[in-house]
Parts: sequence; structure tokens; C-alpha cells
Amino acid sequence: MGTLTGANLISRIQDSLQDTTGVRWTEAELLRYINDAQREVVNLKPAAAADHSNVQLVTGTEQSIPDVAMSLIKVVRNMSATGSSATGKKAIRLVDEDILNSIEPDWHDPTVTGDAAHGSVVKHYIFDPEDPRRFYVYPGVKSGSDAYVELVTARNPTDLSATSSTIYIDDVYGNALVDYVLYRCYLKDSEFAGNSQRAQQHYQLFVNSLAGGIQAKNPIDPNLTRNGQQVVPPPVQGVGV
Repeated sequence: MGTLTGANLISRIQDSLQDTTGVRWTEAELLRYINDAQREVVNLKPAAAADHSNVQLVTGTEQSIPDVAMSLIKVVRNMSATGSSATGKKAIRLVDEDILNSIEPDWHDPTVTGDAAHGSVVKHYIFDPEDPRRFYVYPGVKSGSDAYVELVTARNPTDLSATSSTIYIDDVYGNALVDYVLYRCYLKDSEFAGNSQRAQQHYQLFVNSLAGGIQAKNPIDPNLTRNGQQVVPPPVQGVGV
């Protein structure tokens, strides 16, 4: 959670626009653009709104992230409960779906036996970046069992309801928010000479400030390393590790 308020950002934006009295762009309009900017930051860089939470899993292998989240970043470990006083348990590892399917093709079946038998302790998880709100756990959760895990997710940023409200994301993204709002403001007046170019310049500054142009557009994908290089998760050695 940041400490910059809507008023802090609007003051800087109005200075750049030379509209300190809010004649052409009202405070209400700029506040809407700030809210849009927060969502765009998280869309391009989900880690900007990373959040840890303990959740209870549902029966079976297919799981969903909390409604307040927009994308899974990581499944960390088993937990004793969902509350803040919960204690950590066995670590959970990301695995490759094809490898797991080849070793134990029946792992989704609640009647499967052996290492894949459904229970209350998760060993591995699978994530598909094309379906960022779902993930799968191995073994699945047995009906009637209580299974809890710690998730890292990208949260949907809360809108600023007033100029006195603080931004949801960290203050380090303040300059990016200002550039995005300036982009939207100049885009509004793009029929005037030079404003279209100014809009594109500020959008480029916005993207660049989120660490690296086109690479910043890659969604969070637990199957990628932190430097953005595609890797194959380590083999599921015996599955039961």
C-alpha cells in the first residue's frame, strides 16, 4: 500500500498540464485516470500488487484464486489454517503438467490410489498462464479433508474514492501513474497540434518505467524464471517427493 494520495499526484499532473485550477481536466477526471493507471500498472506488472494469503482448498485437484485477485504468482506451502496465526508446513513445488500426466495419468480421479491418492497435504501444483485464475494441486484434496495453502497472487488494485485516498500500489510507481494520466489527458486533446505525440511520449515513459518496454507486458507466469527466460520445471522424481 502506497502513501501517495490522489491529491499528491493530481498536483504534479496539473503542473505538467499547466492547468493548476482544473479548468480543462477536472480533479474528478484525473482521479478516474489515476484509477485506470493503477489497473494498467498491475496488468503490465502483476507483481506490483503481489499479496500473500492463506486459503482453504476445495475438494479435488482444480482450485481457484480468491475473488479479489487477478492472477496467481506462486503457491508457496501447506498451512495449518487460514488465519494470520497459521503455521507453515510442507513446501509445494511447481511441476510440469505433461511430466505429471505421463507418470500418473489418473491423478485427477478421486478414487486413485498410491502416491496420487487424494488427501489433505499438497506436494505439487500446476499453472497455465492462459488460465491465470486457476491452478491444480497434486495430490488432489480428499472430500471431507481440510487442506490449506499459502498463495502469492496479484490483487486487483482498490480505486481511490477521493483525492485524499492513497494509492493501492507502492509509491515507487508514482511517476508511472503520472505519465499514464498525462498520456490519457493529451489523448483527450489529440486533435490539437503536438498533443498526439505528447500522449505517445508519456505512454512510452510509462511503459519504460515498469522495467523494460515490451518485456513488461509479459504476464506473471510461475513457469518462467525471474529474468523472463522460459524454463522447464524440474522432473517430478517419483512424484512423491
